[in-house]
Amino acid sequence: MAGLCGLAARAAAVLRAHWWQSRPTLLSQTLRPLSWLYGALAAIHQQRTQAQDSPVPVIVVGNLVVGGAGKTPTVIALVQALQSAGRRPGVISRGYGRTGADVRAVTPEADASAVGDEPLLIQRRTGLPVWVGRDRLAAARALCARHPEVDVLVSDDGLQHHALARVAELVVFDDRGAGNGLLLPAGPLRQPLPTAMPAGTLVLYTGSQASTPLAGGVASRALGWAWPLADWWRGHRPAARSLTSLQGRRVLAVAGLAAPEKFFSMLEAAGLALQRLPQPDHEPYDNLPWAVGETLDILLTEKDAVKLRPDRPGTERVQVVPLDFTLPAELVRGLIELLPSPPSPPSP
Repeated sequence: MAGLCGLAARAAAVLRAHWWQSRPTLLSQTLRPLSWLYGALAAIHQQRTQAQDSPVPVIVVGNLVVGGAGKTPTVIALVQALQSAGRRPGVISRGYGRTGADVRAVTPEADASAVGDEPLLIQRRTGLPVWVGRDRLAAARALCARHPEVDVLVSDDGLQHHALARVAELVVFDDRGAGNGLLLPAGPLRQPLPTAMPAGTLVLYTGSQASTPLAGGVASRALGWAWPLADWWRGHRPAARSLTSLQGRRVLAVAGLAAPEKFFSMLEAAGLALQRLPQPDHEPYDNLPWAVGETLDILLTEKDAVKLRPDRPGTERVQVVPLDFTLPAELVRGLIELLPSPPSPPSP
Protein backbone atom coordinates (compact mmCIF):
# COMPACT_ATOMS: atom_id res chain seq x y z
CA MET A 1 0.00 0.00 0.00
CA ALA A 2 2.79 2.42 0.89
CA GLY A 3 4.42 1.68 -2.45
CA LEU A 4 1.21 2.44 -4.32
CA CYS A 5 0.78 5.70 -2.41
CA GLY A 6 4.34 6.69 -3.24
CA LEU A 7 3.81 5.88 -6.91
CA ALA A 8 0.60 7.93 -6.99
CA ALA A 9 2.37 10.87 -5.33
CA ARG A 10 5.17 10.77 -7.89
CA ALA A 11 2.68 10.58 -10.76
CA ALA A 12 0.78 13.57 -9.36
CA ALA A 13 4.03 15.54 -9.07
CA VAL A 14 4.85 14.79 -12.71
CA LEU A 15 1.41 15.97 -13.80
CA ARG A 16 1.68 19.18 -11.79
CA ALA A 17 5.05 19.95 -13.37
CA HIS A 18 3.41 19.74 -16.79
CA TRP A 19 0.26 21.64 -15.78
CA TRP A 20 2.11 24.79 -14.79
CA GLN A 21 3.93 25.28 -18.08
CA SER A 22 2.91 28.28 -20.19
CA ARG A 23 2.08 25.95 -23.09
CA PRO A 24 0.85 22.34 -23.20
CA THR A 25 3.64 19.79 -23.20
CA LEU A 26 3.54 16.53 -25.14
CA LEU A 27 2.19 14.73 -22.06
CA SER A 28 -0.56 17.31 -21.65
CA GLN A 29 -1.50 17.03 -25.31
CA THR A 30 -1.68 13.25 -24.94
CA LEU A 31 -4.10 13.63 -22.02
CA ARG A 32 -6.26 16.18 -23.80
CA PRO A 33 -9.01 13.71 -24.86
CA LEU A 34 -9.51 12.89 -21.18
CA SER A 35 -9.86 16.60 -20.44
CA TRP A 36 -12.64 16.82 -23.03
CA LEU A 37 -14.43 13.97 -21.27
CA TYR A 38 -13.92 15.68 -17.91
CA GLY A 39 -15.36 18.93 -19.28
CA ALA A 40 -18.38 17.20 -20.77
CA LEU A 41 -19.19 15.34 -17.55
CA ALA A 42 -18.78 18.52 -15.49
CA ALA A 43 -21.13 20.42 -17.81
CA ILE A 44 -23.76 17.66 -17.58
CA HIS A 45 -23.50 17.67 -13.79
CA GLN A 46 -23.97 21.44 -13.66
CA GLN A 47 -26.99 21.32 -15.95
CA ARG A 48 -28.65 18.64 -13.84
CA THR A 49 -27.98 20.36 -10.51
CA GLN A 50 -30.63 22.74 -9.25
CA ALA A 51 -29.20 25.51 -7.07
CA GLN A 52 -31.01 26.16 -3.80
CA ASP A 53 -30.94 29.31 -1.71
CA SER A 54 -29.42 29.43 1.74
CA PRO A 55 -31.18 31.45 4.48
CA VAL A 56 -28.90 34.45 3.77
CA PRO A 57 -26.94 35.61 0.69
CA VAL A 58 -23.75 33.71 -0.15
CA ILE A 59 -20.44 34.90 -1.58
CA VAL A 60 -18.32 32.02 -2.90
CA VAL A 61 -14.53 32.34 -2.84
CA GLY A 62 -12.80 29.73 -4.98
CA ASN A 63 -10.43 28.69 -7.73
CA LEU A 64 -10.80 27.71 -11.35
CA VAL A 65 -7.61 25.68 -10.88
CA VAL A 66 -6.74 22.81 -8.55
CA GLY A 67 -4.55 23.49 -5.56
CA GLY A 68 -4.22 26.55 -3.42
CA ALA A 69 -4.12 30.08 -4.78
CA GLY A 70 -4.60 31.99 -1.53
CA LYS A 71 -8.28 31.28 -0.82
CA THR A 72 -7.96 31.04 2.94
CA PRO A 73 -6.26 34.42 3.58
CA THR A 74 -8.69 35.87 1.01
CA VAL A 75 -11.66 34.57 3.00
CA ILE A 76 -10.20 35.99 6.21
CA ALA A 77 -9.61 39.38 4.59
CA LEU A 78 -13.08 39.38 3.01
CA VAL A 79 -15.03 38.63 6.18
CA GLN A 80 -13.04 41.31 8.00
CA ALA A 81 -13.90 43.78 5.23
CA LEU A 82 -17.57 42.79 5.47
CA GLN A 83 -17.49 43.38 9.22
CA SER A 84 -15.97 46.83 8.67
CA ALA A 85 -18.87 47.57 6.31
CA GLY A 86 -21.40 46.72 9.02
CA ARG A 87 -22.29 43.20 7.88
CA ARG A 88 -22.37 40.12 10.11
CA PRO A 89 -20.68 37.30 8.18
CA GLY A 90 -20.33 33.60 8.80
CA VAL A 91 -18.22 31.06 6.91
CA ILE A 92 -19.05 27.65 5.47
CA SER A 93 -16.61 25.14 4.04
CA ARG A 94 -16.35 21.52 3.02
CA GLY A 95 -13.31 21.15 5.25
CA TYR A 96 -10.94 19.50 2.82
CA GLY A 97 -9.01 16.57 4.27
CA ARG A 98 -11.20 16.06 7.33
CA THR A 99 -12.07 12.54 8.41
CA GLY A 100 -15.87 12.93 8.31
CA ALA A 101 -18.50 14.42 6.03
CA ASP A 102 -21.05 15.46 8.67
CA VAL A 103 -22.16 19.04 9.31
CA ARG A 104 -20.59 20.56 12.41
CA ALA A 105 -19.46 23.81 13.98
CA VAL A 106 -15.77 24.66 14.12
CA THR A 107 -14.58 25.62 17.59
CA PRO A 108 -11.23 27.23 18.45
CA GLU A 109 -9.94 24.05 20.12
CA ALA A 110 -11.24 21.62 17.48
CA ASP A 111 -8.94 19.01 16.00
CA ALA A 112 -7.93 19.89 12.45
CA SER A 113 -8.47 16.29 11.36
CA ALA A 114 -12.14 16.57 12.35
CA VAL A 115 -12.96 19.97 10.81
CA GLY A 116 -10.18 20.67 8.29
CA ASP A 117 -7.09 22.82 8.74
CA GLU A 118 -8.34 25.82 6.75
CA PRO A 119 -11.75 26.17 8.48
CA LEU A 120 -10.01 25.90 11.86
CA LEU A 121 -7.55 28.61 10.86
CA ILE A 122 -10.38 30.87 9.65
CA GLN A 123 -12.29 30.44 12.90
CA ARG A 124 -9.23 31.13 15.04
CA ARG A 125 -8.27 34.22 13.04
CA THR A 126 -11.74 35.77 12.84
CA GLY A 127 -13.71 34.41 15.81
CA LEU A 128 -16.74 34.17 13.51
CA PRO A 129 -19.19 31.27 13.18
CA VAL A 130 -17.64 28.65 10.88
CA TRP A 131 -19.43 25.43 9.93
CA VAL A 132 -18.19 22.58 7.76
CA GLY A 133 -19.94 19.84 5.81
CA ARG A 134 -19.71 18.09 2.48
CA ASP A 135 -23.27 19.38 1.88
CA ARG A 136 -22.60 23.12 1.99
CA LEU A 137 -26.29 23.99 1.83
CA ALA A 138 -26.89 21.93 4.96
CA ALA A 139 -23.91 23.64 6.60
CA ALA A 140 -25.37 27.04 5.68
CA ARG A 141 -28.75 26.19 7.14
CA ALA A 142 -27.23 24.81 10.33
CA LEU A 143 -25.02 27.87 10.82
CA CYS A 144 -27.90 30.30 10.29
CA ALA A 145 -30.17 28.33 12.62
CA ARG A 146 -27.55 28.55 15.37
CA HIS A 147 -26.53 32.15 14.57
CA PRO A 148 -29.59 34.14 13.44
CA GLU A 149 -27.56 37.36 13.60
CA VAL A 150 -25.53 36.31 10.52
CA ASP A 151 -26.67 38.22 7.41
CA VAL A 152 -24.16 36.99 4.80
CA LEU A 153 -22.20 33.78 4.30
CA VAL A 154 -18.80 33.39 2.72
CA SER A 155 -18.19 29.96 1.24
CA ASP A 156 -14.54 28.89 1.43
CA ASP A 157 -14.22 27.16 -1.94
CA GLY A 158 -17.30 25.82 -3.72
CA LEU A 159 -17.26 27.41 -7.19
CA GLN A 160 -18.08 23.97 -8.57
CA HIS A 161 -20.62 23.17 -5.81
CA HIS A 162 -23.58 24.14 -7.95
CA ALA A 163 -26.26 23.03 -5.46
CA LEU A 164 -25.61 26.19 -3.42
CA ALA A 165 -27.00 29.41 -4.90
CA ARG A 166 -24.82 32.49 -4.60
CA VAL A 167 -25.20 36.22 -5.19
CA ALA A 168 -21.50 36.76 -5.95
CA GLU A 169 -18.32 34.84 -6.69
CA LEU A 170 -14.71 35.81 -6.09
CA VAL A 171 -12.30 33.81 -8.25
CA VAL A 172 -8.73 33.71 -6.92
CA PHE A 173 -5.56 33.24 -8.99
CA ASP A 174 -1.99 33.26 -7.74
CA ASP A 175 1.08 34.08 -9.82
CA ARG A 176 0.78 30.75 -11.67
CA GLY A 177 -2.41 31.90 -13.37
CA ALA A 178 -4.22 29.19 -15.33
CA GLY A 179 -1.09 27.19 -16.15
CA ASN A 180 -1.24 25.61 -19.60
CA GLY A 181 -4.92 26.55 -19.92
CA LEU A 182 -6.24 22.97 -20.16
CA LEU A 183 -8.84 21.11 -18.12
CA LEU A 184 -8.00 18.21 -15.84
CA PRO A 185 -6.13 15.90 -16.21
CA ALA A 186 -4.25 17.59 -19.06
CA GLY A 187 -4.03 20.86 -17.14
CA PRO A 188 -4.92 22.43 -13.79
CA LEU A 189 -8.33 23.90 -14.71
CA ARG A 190 -11.49 22.59 -13.06
CA GLN A 191 -13.61 24.54 -15.53
CA PRO A 192 -12.71 26.40 -18.72
CA LEU A 193 -11.07 29.80 -18.44
CA PRO A 194 -13.57 32.31 -19.92
CA THR A 195 -12.64 35.34 -21.99
CA ALA A 196 -14.56 37.49 -19.48
CA MET A 197 -16.23 36.75 -16.18
CA PRO A 198 -20.03 36.79 -16.01
CA ALA A 199 -21.91 39.41 -14.02
CA GLY A 200 -21.57 38.85 -10.30
CA THR A 201 -18.13 37.25 -10.58
CA LEU A 202 -15.01 39.20 -9.65
CA VAL A 203 -11.35 38.23 -9.91
CA LEU A 204 -8.59 38.62 -7.32
CA TYR A 205 -4.89 38.05 -7.94
CA THR A 206 -2.89 37.08 -4.87
CA GLY A 207 0.52 37.38 -6.52
CA SER A 208 2.29 40.60 -7.35
CA GLN A 209 0.32 41.20 -10.57
CA ALA A 210 -2.43 39.85 -12.81
CA SER A 211 -1.57 36.36 -14.09
CA THR A 212 -4.38 35.80 -16.61
CA PRO A 213 -6.04 38.08 -19.22
CA LEU A 214 -9.07 38.48 -16.92
CA ALA A 215 -9.57 41.90 -15.36
CA GLY A 216 -9.27 41.89 -11.59
CA GLY A 217 -7.78 43.44 -8.48
CA VAL A 218 -4.43 42.59 -6.87
CA ALA A 219 -4.22 41.83 -3.15
CA SER A 220 -1.51 43.29 -0.95
CA ARG A 221 0.39 40.60 0.96
CA ALA A 222 2.42 40.88 4.13
CA LEU A 223 3.89 38.47 6.65
CA GLY A 224 3.09 39.12 10.28
CA TRP A 225 5.40 38.77 13.25
CA ALA A 226 6.74 35.42 14.42
CA TRP A 227 4.79 33.93 17.32
CA PRO A 228 6.06 31.08 19.53
CA LEU A 229 3.67 28.21 18.91
CA ALA A 230 2.29 28.13 22.45
CA ASP A 231 1.62 31.87 22.43
CA TRP A 232 0.00 31.66 18.99
CA TRP A 233 -2.46 29.09 20.32
CA ARG A 234 -3.19 31.35 23.32
CA GLY A 235 -3.36 34.52 21.23
CA HIS A 236 -0.73 36.08 23.47
CA ARG A 237 0.34 38.99 21.26
CA PRO A 238 3.13 40.51 23.41
CA ALA A 239 5.23 37.39 22.83
CA ALA A 240 5.40 37.94 19.05
CA ARG A 241 8.69 39.12 17.57
CA SER A 242 9.54 40.99 14.39
CA LEU A 243 10.99 38.98 11.53
CA THR A 244 13.89 41.44 11.48
CA SER A 245 15.01 40.00 14.82
CA LEU A 246 15.78 36.76 12.99
CA GLN A 247 17.99 38.36 10.37
CA GLY A 248 21.50 36.96 10.41
CA ARG A 249 20.34 33.68 11.95
CA ARG A 250 19.81 30.43 10.07
CA VAL A 251 16.18 29.32 10.21
CA LEU A 252 14.27 26.25 9.06
CA ALA A 253 11.21 27.26 7.04
CA VAL A 254 8.37 24.73 6.78
CA ALA A 255 5.25 25.04 4.64
CA GLY A 256 2.56 22.48 3.87
CA LEU A 257 0.99 24.47 1.03
CA ALA A 258 0.13 23.84 -2.60
CA ALA A 259 2.81 26.40 -3.52
CA PRO A 260 5.22 26.60 -0.54
CA GLU A 261 7.78 28.62 -2.49
CA LYS A 262 5.62 31.74 -2.02
CA PHE A 263 6.05 31.54 1.75
CA PHE A 264 9.77 30.92 1.44
CA SER A 265 10.25 33.82 -0.98
CA MET A 266 8.45 36.24 1.34
CA LEU A 267 10.65 35.18 4.25
CA GLU A 268 13.74 35.74 2.13
CA ALA A 269 12.40 39.15 1.10
CA ALA A 270 12.27 39.96 4.83
CA GLY A 271 16.03 39.34 4.95
CA LEU A 272 16.06 35.82 6.39
CA ALA A 273 18.49 33.04 5.45
CA LEU A 274 16.47 29.84 5.04
CA GLN A 275 16.78 26.13 5.00
CA ARG A 276 13.66 25.12 3.05
CA LEU A 277 11.50 22.19 4.11
CA PRO A 278 8.41 22.05 1.83
CA GLN A 279 5.63 19.64 2.76
CA PRO A 280 2.61 18.28 0.87
CA ASP A 281 -0.47 20.50 0.89
CA HIS A 282 -2.63 19.79 3.98
CA GLU A 283 0.21 17.78 5.56
CA PRO A 284 -1.24 16.34 8.82
CA TYR A 285 2.14 16.24 10.66
CA ASP A 286 1.51 12.82 12.14
CA ASN A 287 5.31 12.67 12.12
CA LEU A 288 7.42 15.79 12.49
CA PRO A 289 9.55 16.46 9.38
CA TRP A 290 12.37 17.82 11.54
CA ALA A 291 14.33 16.14 14.31
CA VAL A 292 13.22 16.46 17.92
CA GLY A 293 15.83 18.73 19.47
CA GLU A 294 16.32 20.77 16.27
CA THR A 295 18.57 23.72 17.12
CA LEU A 296 17.38 26.04 14.32
CA ASP A 297 14.42 28.36 14.73
CA ILE A 298 11.53 26.70 12.88
CA LEU A 299 9.16 29.03 11.02
CA LEU A 300 5.89 27.76 9.63
CA THR A 301 2.52 28.97 8.43
CA GLU A 302 -0.70 29.17 10.42
CA LYS A 303 -2.16 26.44 8.23
CA ASP A 304 0.60 24.16 9.55
CA ALA A 305 0.32 25.46 13.12
CA VAL A 306 -3.31 24.37 13.58
CA LYS A 307 -2.09 20.76 13.36
CA LEU A 308 0.69 21.12 15.95
CA ARG A 309 -0.17 21.41 19.64
CA PRO A 310 2.46 23.24 21.72
CA ASP A 311 2.81 20.42 24.26
CA ARG A 312 4.08 18.07 21.56
CA PRO A 313 7.78 17.16 21.87
CA GLY A 314 9.83 18.76 19.12
CA THR A 315 7.78 21.96 18.84
CA GLU A 316 9.74 23.99 21.40
CA ARG A 317 11.51 26.11 18.73
CA VAL A 318 8.50 26.44 16.41
CA GLN A 319 7.36 29.96 15.56
CA VAL A 320 4.24 30.78 13.54
CA VAL A 321 4.30 33.47 10.84
CA PRO A 322 0.82 34.65 9.73
CA LEU A 323 0.15 35.76 6.16
CA ASP A 324 -2.19 38.75 5.86
CA PHE A 325 -4.00 39.99 2.76
CA THR A 326 -5.50 43.42 2.13
CA LEU A 327 -8.15 43.39 -0.57
CA PRO A 328 -8.50 46.26 -3.06
CA ALA A 329 -11.16 48.69 -1.84
CA GLU A 330 -12.85 48.75 -5.26
CA LEU A 331 -13.21 44.96 -5.26
CA VAL A 332 -14.72 44.97 -1.77
CA ARG A 333 -17.19 47.67 -2.80
CA GLY A 334 -18.14 45.66 -5.87
CA LEU A 335 -18.90 42.58 -3.79
CA ILE A 336 -20.89 44.51 -1.20
CA GLU A 337 -22.96 46.17 -3.95
CA LEU A 338 -24.01 42.70 -5.12
CA LEU A 339 -25.44 41.90 -1.69
CA PRO A 340 -29.05 42.72 -0.88
CA SER A 341 -29.51 45.07 2.02
CA PRO A 342 -29.62 43.31 5.40
CA PRO A 343 -33.05 43.01 7.02
CA SER A 344 -33.98 45.84 9.34
CA PRO A 345 -34.02 44.96 13.06
CA PRO A 346 -37.50 44.50 14.52
CA SER A 347 -39.08 47.55 16.11
CA PRO A 348 -39.02 47.59 19.93
